[in-house]
Amino acid sequence: MLKNILISLLSIFILSANLQAENYLLNGGQKSSIKYSLIQKIDPTPQTVTVDLTFVIPQTFKSATFNQEISGLKFNFSTEPAKKSESEDQYGNKIIKYSWLNPRTSFQAGVEFMADNSVSLKQLETTALFPLGNLNADLKKYLTGSEQVPLDNAEIKARAAELVKNCKTEFAAVQNILSWVIDHMQYVLTPPEYGALYSLQSGKGNCQNYSHLAAALLRSSGIPVRIVNGITLKEPYDIKVGTQILTLNMAQGRHSWIEVYFPDLGWMPFDPQQSELFVSNRFIRVEIGLDNQTTVNDGLVHWTREKGSQASLAFAENIEADFLTDQITIDGRREEFGPRKLLLGPAVTASFVPVVQPATPEVEKPAPLDQAQLQQLTYSKAFIYGNTEFPEGLNFAFNRVEKENGEENAQELQKNFLVETAEYVTSKLQYCQIFVLDKPLRLEKIGLALQKFGGQGQLWLELREDQQGQPGPVAARSASIDLNKLSSKPGYFWADFDFSGQKLLLTPDRYWISLSYSGTPIVNWFYSYGKPVGPIDGTRYKEPMETVWGKSLSYEFNYRVVGLTTP
Repeated sequence: MLKNILISLLSIFILSANLQAENYLLNGGQKSSIKYSLIQKIDPTPQTVTVDLTFVIPQTFKSATFNQEISGLKFNFSTEPAKKSESEDQYGNKIIKYSWLNPRTSFQAGVEFMADNSVSLKQLETTALFPLGNLNADLKKYLTGSEQVPLDNAEIKARAAELVKNCKTEFAAVQNILSWVIDHMQYVLTPPEYGALYSLQSGKGNCQNYSHLAAALLRSSGIPVRIVNGITLKEPYDIKVGTQILTLNMAQGRHSWIEVYFPDLGWMPFDPQQSELFVSNRFIRVEIGLDNQTTVNDGLVHWTREKGSQASLAFAENIEADFLTDQITIDGRREEFGPRKLLLGPAVTASFVPVVQPATPEVEKPAPLDQAQLQQLTYSKAFIYGNTEFPEGLNFAFNRVEKENGEENAQELQKNFLVETAEYVTSKLQYCQIFVLDKPLRLEKIGLALQKFGGQGQLWLELREDQQGQPGPVAARSASIDLNKLSSKPGYFWADFDFSGQKLLLTPDRYWISLSYSGTPIVNWFYSYGKPVGPIDGTRYKEPMETVWGKSLSYEFNYRVVGLTTP
């Protein structure tokens, strides 16, 4: 039987043995005044004939949870363009194109504005029934399929039908689909494809994949969805859950999410990676369309060159955001239904059947092996474990791919969604990452995905015991690495910290690793959105003088544990 129920969506990081879901209810809000600027630098060649830069004007947007007020829009150029044109596409995006003729020296183009962003996470109520009733022509176009969001594919149709087969309200259908997408997908920064079908079949992808898969399943179910492109800002924010703090942040760069239409609520923002019915006020909304092939105008660089020339121009883009005011008061609690991975959202009153995860059979934890027992075992099987997938060596400052656009002697660069997800870990804060062993291990080394930006000194790892779910005492310390031994190339590379000389034998259990240093190193540690291999509470941080690691991060650092285990 369906019943009216209060939806709570937020995932807490203190795990209960009986709870399977990571669905969290948020209450409160955010209000910020943000001074935003984007600067593009173009280095033409002597063979460059024309350069066109295209921008989509961000517009004021209002919804029941997320509001964006844009003011003071201004463009700045170090070399004035020869031409300007304005247009509006079928989705209502206001497009401005600036053109330069025969540019011979480097120049910069910048856009700046104020964004007054706010989020209100109060209880929502929706009585929209499913399937939806009659929709007007403007809404029906967001039920259309595309190359990246195919609706005629049998696998997509079947999955959508299965997820919504018993739904009587729109929210029930959306909740089922989004919960499945969150659990099905694992975030990877550089997937080979971005379409919904690849996402469905592989279960991997970046923000484009999440958005396309969610859009395909929702549109297949008759629910209008539009793709949103914009910017996420790196300013973190905290959610208070009881006495604990969950810190959320995203990389600063371009991002793709969705908006879902409800007849009684209007267009509502969703980030299929981890939020429904809202996005945080760290999002700058810019462009909308059917998919990420129709939302290409913002950030588009187009140029022509002399006939027979193969010369390419160089391009770099920098985004800055200054939070002039920033008020945040958000708390939350965890629900017993929803996806196994993190889902955040406001409270909602609606008729639906909660998605209840099947209980995980309780397995009695074996007693730890003591050192005498560990030493009697044979260690001959190679072992590598961790969050090992990241784009090694990628230069995030110059990461766009040049391609032909069909015109003679013409090339273009479209925006991409390669964002640098990394934390500055040689700062005043201390960070700790969990790893969980299910078999005995002779530890040889632990690698971290690091990038050196400067300074001098030494780095080492501390291996910590688990103490009631938190990092405990230091059990061992790796050999030190001098900072000048790390790669000086742009991008992130494995830095392996040696433990082999200590002949450490580890029993199956939870362990923590923390990075320590001496001197003045400036080092970033790469992370992945979500928790690819570890538990939700497995990434912690604290002030140096704090004794409790009471603050949790929503992502997972990239690491690898290497050694030998039993056959």
